[in-house]
Amino acid sequence: MKYPYLLFDADNTLFDFDAAEKNAHRQVCGKHRLAFTEEGYALYRRCNAQLWQDFDRGLCSKEFLLTERFRRYLSLSGETGDPEAMNRDHLRALGESAVLLPGAEALCRRLAAGHELYLVTNAVESVQRARFERSAIRPYFRDVFISEAIGCGKPSPAYFAYVLRAVPGLTAENGLVIGDSLTSDIQGANNAGLACCWFNPKGLPRPDGLRIDYEVRTLEEIADLV
Repeated sequence: MKYPYLLFDADNTLFDFDAAEKNAHRQVCGKHRLAFTEEGYALYRRCNAQLWQDFDRGLCSKEFLLTERFRRYLSLSGETGDPEAMNRDHLRALGESAVLLPGAEALCRRLAAGHELYLVTNAVESVQRARFERSAIRPYFRDVFISEAIGCGKPSPAYFAYVLRAVPGLTAENGLVIGDSLTSDIQGANNAGLACCWFNPKGLPRPDGLRIDYEVRTLEEIADLV
């Protein structure tokens, strides 16, 4: 077996984060008496995505990101509200959602029979632990590594160095990082010298300058790969 240790990203690799995020935004808008529209939600996502990209590049802290995304959303939408309170309610709603992508539970159950599974995520610790504990995949994972608890995140080499120290038997030769994000999962694996598998369900073009050892369009393909 080439990769007995599998390091899975969480959001939009195993968890349906898009569905959870949209539901959370709807709840926040309702509680804070803001209009919920598809255009407004798309605006929030753009604000959020830009800040997470900045975080991946080390340009901002997670604490700044979490509130700033709502501050920018309010400014650009012309709405008024309390960005700190909106963020708290958003995180609470996210923590209550443990919706998995189709096939995720079956894949993890199958792989856990012969591999060690670990979750590697940049998410907010309180949110991700709550979702993970509620999820159907919880029994199949040995441990979860959350950037906020570690003090650094993907794609930092320090994050994966921590994981390599914490998992007995894991090496750069026998571990495989599996995730959908080029900037955190794939770049992080490149930085750490780990093999990587890009989960690319939308069939996006491969970028230049990144080593992608494997690419799959469906979760089912991962089982055959490893």
